[in-house]
Amino acid sequence: MTLPHAMLAIEITQAGAPDVLTPCSVPVPVPRHGQILIRVAYAGVNRPDALQRAGAYNPPPNASPLPGLEASGHVAAVGPGVTRWKLGDAVCALLPGGGYAEYAVTAADHALPVPEGMSMRDAACLPETCFTVWSNVVMRGGLRGGERFLVHGGTSGIGTTAIQIARALGARVFATAGSEEKCKVCTDLGAEKAFNYREEDFAAGMKAVGGADLILDMVGGTYLPRNIRSLADDGRLVQIAFLTGAKVELNFAELMMRRLTLTGSTLRPQSDLAKARIAAQVETHVWPMIARGVFKPVIDSEFPLAEAPAAHWRIEAPGHIGKIVLKAREG
Repeated sequence: MTLPHAMLAIEITQAGAPDVLTPCSVPVPVPRHGQILIRVAYAGVNRPDALQRAGAYNPPPNASPLPGLEASGHVAAVGPGVTRWKLGDAVCALLPGGGYAEYAVTAADHALPVPEGMSMRDAACLPETCFTVWSNVVMRGGLRGGERFLVHGGTSGIGTTAIQIARALGARVFATAGSEEKCKVCTDLGAEKAFNYREEDFAAGMKAVGGADLILDMVGGTYLPRNIRSLADDGRLVQIAFLTGAKVELNFAELMMRRLTLTGSTLRPQSDLAKARIAAQVETHVWPMIARGVFKPVIDSEFPLAEAPAAHWRIEAPGHIGKIVLKAREG
């Protein structure tokens, strides 16, 4: 396969609002040992992309400065030491960066086959959310069938993924959302109850059903003490983001008396080996859920790659439901 020397990409010209995202021409990256080059069909748009654009989330060392943490497409080149993938394979992958482009490189072990019968558009929505949800809800949070699970932001990409995966695992699922329309989306996806946080006290609601055994939260701020009140004894809180602030006062005596666990993680800074282990578990446990039809990504909207600013305005608006994607080319 003959590769071009240059490609269309979206760069961050300076920290700021979505309009700082600008089309540019950059060299096509070359895969190093253990890496593959993907001819991108679609790239997922995620909150960390918006944080990076705003100057609040720097890429790790040696990662592409271009935004984009997940993509789908076909393998266009393989680096030395790669044995699983060959040219032309349809993959979706977690990326260290660089997804807003016509080509992107990633570790071969961070790529997974596009599920049979799934479109490239839908496949681009899987890696970031599935890796995040599985690693935090199951690997870190230890969710088991029959437990009560609460996820905040139930109609976000993470939320819609978490509801479906937790339900498929046999958990009783609860969620929060900001409107009756969004609450209905959560219950349609499998939540037993969705709390409209503008009108309801989710802590009181969870206490009424016995408390949450596990909470997945990306809000932070004033939600933190309310999460503590929402937990059942021996409950676990997993924090993955702080949309409203990371600093709050907590009474740790309550944690001790009720044997609560507070933990959390971020995905991007983890080692290649850690991400490869997550990828293996996602393929083993989540891909069969897709095959059985009990989990599929929820798509909000699609934009051409060159219209990345519009996609970022959309992800920062309060009305979006599910994932937003950028189309680099036909699948």
